[in-house]
Amino acid sequence: MTTTHAPARPIGKAAVGALGALAVATGALESVVTPTLPLLQRELDMSPAEGALLSIVLLVTGALITPIAGKLGDRYGGKRVVVRLMAVVCAGGLVSALAPNLPVLLLGQVLQGAMVGALPLSFILVRAHLPAGESKVAIGVVSGLFVGGAMAGTLAAGPVAEGLSRHWMFALPTFAVIGATVLVHRLMPHDPPRRPDGTGIDWPGLVLLSGTLVTLMLVLGLGADLVTQPLVLLGLVVLLAAFGTGWVAVERRAASPMVDLRMLTRPAVGKSCVLTFLICVGTSAATYLVPQLFAVPADTYGFGASATEIGFFLLPGALAASLAGPISGIGVRRLGSRAVVTAGVLLMAVGLLGLAAAHTEIWHLVVGKALVALANGLCVTAMVTRTATSVDLGDTGIATGLVLVTRVIGFAVGVQVTGAILTAGTPSGSKIPAESAFVAGFVLAAAVTVLSLLVVRTMSKGVKE
Repeated sequence: MTTTHAPARPIGKAAVGALGALAVATGALESVVTPTLPLLQRELDMSPAEGALLSIVLLVTGALITPIAGKLGDRYGGKRVVVRLMAVVCAGGLVSALAPNLPVLLLGQVLQGAMVGALPLSFILVRAHLPAGESKVAIGVVSGLFVGGAMAGTLAAGPVAEGLSRHWMFALPTFAVIGATVLVHRLMPHDPPRRPDGTGIDWPGLVLLSGTLVTLMLVLGLGADLVTQPLVLLGLVVLLAAFGTGWVAVERRAASPMVDLRMLTRPAVGKSCVLTFLICVGTSAATYLVPQLFAVPADTYGFGASATEIGFFLLPGALAASLAGPISGIGVRRLGSRAVVTAGVLLMAVGLLGLAAAHTEIWHLVVGKALVALANGLCVTAMVTRTATSVDLGDTGIATGLVLVTRVIGFAVGVQVTGAILTAGTPSGSKIPAESAFVAGFVLAAAVTVLSLLVVRTMSKGVKE
């Protein structure tokens, strides 16, 4: 017997405004680590590899939480799940604010990763309570406010960390998230649970994927340090293989898998995932290495930039990334996905090689980072659009989810590899990596990016295959 739910009660501008305030606050909280990473590394005595781990753990958690959040939203209603996830985010923000050392800060970032799963649910809430035309506008507004919050966090994190402390850098946006969550709870009406599909949550798949990603990060981050301990390194590699093999086996048999790997057999989806992985490996190098290079002391080959200055220097890249989505959408509609991805790959390769060849002036890094951010946005948006329009309507969420999970894995792998390169390139007794380590990181990222052209050549010109 099918249960019929009453339609969701329409919402007003105040409720949409509460979701917008939540987007601004979470965007600010998510973005504070990137411009202040060199400062955090100094204060917590982190190696480059440990700094790389800190910069990605939130995204990795988000990749694990997002598909589970969607299932829970269907089962219990979007508002209920959003409020509970944001409670976890607030707890994570407070843990990060009070963290005395790296392990506690990593725990805080893991908890903050729940925000990645909460944001898509806020879009579902808007669609549940507004007509189609109004919901599109509201989703655009909320998305734009999240980007605006991220830019504000990038600019404000440095001054707050230097003027007050790194603790307040996490605390202030967390207080904003708490306030916005209270507003959502008070102003947003409950949406009725949608009819469940009769299948449960893939907890074994979640556990095995978590183990796979954590072990992969350990292998990449500690590999250089474990060369002198080959048995430990071999043990981690064997554990990684066991987790990965177990996850694939479970996902192939699950009635409702967390990640439907069978979708990878479809050419459009499989190629999109491979391209997304390669492109995000390239992007991650600039994302991690450029702030580190800004912070290298000026009496060597760097600029001695403060956290405040780094946030200001990274702003053009954030603006370029925000423009990439609309530009990519127009380009795909007029020229096809292959043309947009090809242009993005070439632009990214130019930016990365430019950073490797010329990084003696601040504007070199600003322009290079902006080119890479623009190129990444062009490519990833085109890949998601291409994937979404190449499968049946009922498979859209599964297929695009695969691409987004691949994006996080590619970014995480790239950051950990570049962090390991800097660690290996740091002379004994020094905390400053050799300049050649930065060059090697940029060149390797460019090579991986160019490699993706081999896959681009096999794509059809249009969106569908």
